[in-house]
Amino acid sequence: MKEWTASVHGKAMAAGLRDAPTCTDCHSEHKITGLKHAAPEVSAEVCSRCHASERINTKYNLPGDRVKTFFESYHGLAAQYGSTVAANCGSCHGYHKILPSSDPDSTINRAHLVQTCGQCHPGADEKFAAGKIHVDLTAGQAGTELSDQINWWVRRIYLVLIFGTIGAMFAHNALLFGRKVAARYRVAVRPVLRMSRAQRWQHFVLAASFIVLAVTGFALKFPDSGLARLLGSSEPFRRWSHRLAGVVLLLVGLWHLVYLFSSKDGRRLIKDLFPVKKDLADVWCQVRYLLGWTTEKPKIGRFGYAEKMEYWAVIWGTLIMGVTGLLIWFKIDVTRFLPRWVVDVGLTIHYYEAVLACLAIVVWHFYHVIFDPDVYPINPACWDGHVSEEWQNHEHPLDKTGPQ
Repeated sequence: MKEWTASVHGKAMAAGLRDAPTCTDCHSEHKITGLKHAAPEVSAEVCSRCHASERINTKYNLPGDRVKTFFESYHGLAAQYGSTVAANCGSCHGYHKILPSSDPDSTINRAHLVQTCGQCHPGADEKFAAGKIHVDLTAGQAGTELSDQINWWVRRIYLVLIFGTIGAMFAHNALLFGRKVAARYRVAVRPVLRMSRAQRWQHFVLAASFIVLAVTGFALKFPDSGLARLLGSSEPFRRWSHRLAGVVLLLVGLWHLVYLFSSKDGRRLIKDLFPVKKDLADVWCQVRYLLGWTTEKPKIGRFGYAEKMEYWAVIWGTLIMGVTGLLIWFKIDVTRFLPRWVVDVGLTIHYYEAVLACLAIVVWHFYHVIFDPDVYPINPACWDGHVSEEWQNHEHPLDKTGPQ
């Protein structure tokens, strides 16, 4: 009690500052615990309550970066990864008699630094103890110490070096990659029409709306994630971007339905994509081929089981995501007719269906249209609709579509 009374906290309390911490602020009220040997908890759960508070730091003109810079230091990183012997705030500043560095009795006063550091670092001398713990590289230029200014310039020089060097490498290889891909497709003869213009536009709008839905949806679900920070701090922006992309997805679905039943190509498309008994035989034949039990691949027509599975999965997923999305969006109207648990279950279905859809796109669709060695870096049909006769005969030998 005597030590606490002499500390900055005790003096602040005596001066009538109600924000000053007392015994119960650090030790709790009922489940009273000792803190001296709990290295990680002292900094993360005790000192941070006040010293990471922007309100308190601003109100009392305290440094706002002390918690952040501590956890970026070696001691802080070691504590975060479970070390029970790494120094915490109290190891240097003390636990009860906490004083500013200008006070001769402070454990972080220049006269006592060697002794303080020597508790954990035997043999520490004045040069060792002169090292800074709270180092903010982003504010070093304004610092009064030479080390701050040197660190600030080193950081700036390396940032320019990193972005300049890696940026030039990336630009060089991207241009080289683009030239080679263009040359490859320019030389290749691709006379077979795989996707009509209407189908390509539907695919493009579907893909764009899906990407926006995935990014904004997971940003809404995980607001503290890097993805959410990438979109900015505006929750209404993420919410309305998500809803707008959902409306676009439903509209392109409606466009596709009209296309299927109102055009010759659409009616042929739905006929060719409809599952038939042969698809089951093709799956079994493909399994045997992939396992090396046979050297014969299944003979596929215009669309095989892979394309059909994905197509009907998109239809199913669009219906599920559309219905549950509208339930969530208009939950007040929905609960006038249905119990509230319907909305809650709809939210769960919406989330897990989104996870399933995104993983399916990455694992299944991206392989077949991007990472398959036969089409890498991308199947050109999604761009101009055409493929080569060689690829067509290899992948879809039973499709009699000729050059168009």
